[in-house]
Parts: sequence; structure tokens; C-alpha cells
Amino acid sequence: MKHKPLILVSNDDGITSRGIRLLVETMSEIGEVVVVAPNSPQSGMGHAITIGNTLRLDSNAIFDKIVAYECSGTPADCIKLAKHYVLKNRVPDLVVSGINHGSNSSISVLYSGTMSAAIEAALEGLPAIGFSLCDHNPNAEIEHCKSIIKQIALQVLKTPLAKGTALNVNIPAYSNQSIKGIKICRQAIARWQENFEERFDPNGRRYFWMAGDFENSDKGLDTDESALAENYVSVVPCTYDLTAHHVITQLNSEWSIL
Repeated sequence: MKHKPLILVSNDDGITSRGIRLLVETMSEIGEVVVVAPNSPQSGMGHAITIGNTLRLDSNAIFDKIVAYECSGTPADCIKLAKHYVLKNRVPDLVVSGINHGSNSSISVLYSGTMSAAIEAALEGLPAIGFSLCDHNPNAEIEHCKSIIKQIALQVLKTPLAKGTALNVNIPAYSNQSIKGIKICRQAIARWQENFEERFDPNGRRYFWMAGDFENSDKGLDTDESALAENYVSVVPCTYDLTAHHVITQLNSEWSIL
């Protein structure tokens, strides 16, 4: 690299999370870091943005010698504010989000606040990566993620991604088995099967608590779920274009109303 890259860091677990601290430390070894992250946990927010309500943005000295801001909005809000206000005329060489506490593989990418930050960056034409650790324990071992994250970030800086692309990177939980390597994958076709438990608060008012089980019927060996099951890091290139291109021709030929 001929210059010190500018790296924007965000997440969905909030600016005080352990994951973002390790990500900031890792990116600081590569370039100049600026942080814009939510001031509270925003998991499961998907690509929500704040409309019709105020957005707060305050500087935070939580990271030593790092310019950092906490935002009252969503991860997507953070990226928008970072690009159009915090960085002004400066363009990040890389946007990274995470490290999320919990997997964002397969269908979870649609619900993920971590990946919404990365995809929002891709919308802005910026190379972006979302990093997740497949361990929901807030005290999970995360140090093994550092070398993997650094390796992938340096590769993206060296060989730029196609415009409009963000990488969804999931890292296996720490174990006594060494991670076997990195695999480029497709998103597994799987889903959450939700169930809603009916409960009552102390005042007798009914409410519901959502739970569920992850069901993976995709037996392909080229998926993120397959890679993670074999103790590989999964890397899925994602785009914000949700068009089912293969169905356009079918509809044009079959629909009588056209």
C-alpha cells in the first residue's frame, strides 16, 4: 500500500462491545481508524434507518488516540452519518463492521445490523466487510479472530472488491481445534423456524417472547454453513440487489396481464 488507508469501523453491538474494541485494535495496525458506532446494542435491526426522529452524534474517547463517535441510531445510520458528516470530503479505503457476537451466516444476513452497516457502505460504493464470531457468549474468546480479520482486510485493500459488494465473514468459535482456513462460499438456503411463547407481565397484560430453531435443509458443500461446520472461516460476497433476475423472463412469457 502506497498510503496509510483510512478505515471506518462500525458495528451493531454498540461502541462499548468487546468485539468492536478488538476490531479497532486490529485495524489500527493497518491504517488510520475512525469509529462511528451505535451508543447502544442494535442487534437484529437489519437495514433500518431513523426517519421522523432525532439522531444524536457525540464524540467518545473510549479508544485511545482514535477519533470515535457514538450515534443514537442504527448501524446503517452510523455509516450514513460517517460518510456525509464525520468524514465529509474524505473517502474511506475500507469499511469494517463487527466483530459481532453471534453468527450472521445464511438467512441471518437479512436481519443483521452488523451486515447492514457493511451493505450500507457498499451502497455508497465503498469496499466493506462484516465480521461475526459464531459464539453468542458476551465473554467468548475472540483473540483468535485478530489474525483472520487482518489477513482478510489486507487482501481487500490489495485487491479491491467489485463495486456494490460487501463480504459477510463468519469466524468459528474458539476451540482446541485449529481453524482449517478460509473458504469463499454461497449463502446457505436455510431459515429460522420461529415460535412465540405467550406470557403475562405482573399486571396481567399479555405479551409474546419470540424464540425459534435454525433449520438448514441445504446439503450443499459450498455454503457458509458447511464451511463453518468443518471449522473454516466462511466468506460470502453479498450485494444489495434483491432482484430475482432469473424470474423476469418467466414472468414476461407467462403473465397474461402484460
